[in-house]
Amino acid sequence: MKDIREIKDYQIVLLGLLIALGAIISTYILSNAVVSYQKMNTQTLTVTGSASQEIKSDLAVWNLTYEVRSKDLKDGYAKVNADKKQITDFLNAKGVAAEAYKFTPISSYPVYKRMPNGYDSNEIDGYRLSQNLEVTLNDVDKLTQLSENTSQLVNKNIEVSSNRVDYYVSNLDELKIKMLAQATKDAKERAKSMVESTGGHIGVMNEARMGVFQIVAKNSTDVSDYGIYNTSAKDKKINAVVNATFTIK
Repeated sequence: MKDIREIKDYQIVLLGLLIALGAIISTYILSNAVVSYQKMNTQTLTVTGSASQEIKSDLAVWNLTYEVRSKDLKDGYAKVNADKKQITDFLNAKGVAAEAYKFTPISSYPVYKRMPNGYDSNEIDGYRLSQNLEVTLNDVDKLTQLSENTSQLVNKNIEVSSNRVDYYVSNLDELKIKMLAQATKDAKERAKSMVESTGGHIGVMNEARMGVFQIVAKNSTDVSDYGIYNTSAKDKKINAVVNATFTIK
């Protein structure tokens, strides 16, 4: 009986040692896993990727204003309408479709007589009337040439004030998605090159933030933290920047 008890006691002790050893090994493995997980999450690399593309504007907008000064308001309106007719004939002669331009309502302001002290009196001396015209074309070269021929309107005794032509990119949203994808790809290639040079490897991308997105003149080096949309140049360059963070294996 004594030998049997000793054997049982031995088995109990052995079982306890095995359980303790198992607990130690499990703790070791778990702690290594936690350390590896923390290491994976703390070892990251943030890089900046960029992409650029030259593009030609495919939409142009031209604004001009013409004015009339008249002693009589009725006569002033008649002159504005006559000028509008001549401008419409000018646009039609240049092959501009009616749906490509629009006139704003006529604005009129009284002009008061000046007193000897230089201040305006309450007596109306006449009226100043004006109307705006906006022309929008996909043929940017045609609209540019049209804006350069305003002297033809001046020769018809129309008091014209012509603004510059503004040039736009109509599919900007589509291009933006494309450029950001290219900038993200560039960021990944930069991260890969930097990490592999030290014997490491990049893992998943943890975060990506859009940086400056801007449209500048073709040969411009302008940069702004708030982005730029240049509308004065027909030939443009789109720049996109992405800041991406990758894990390091």
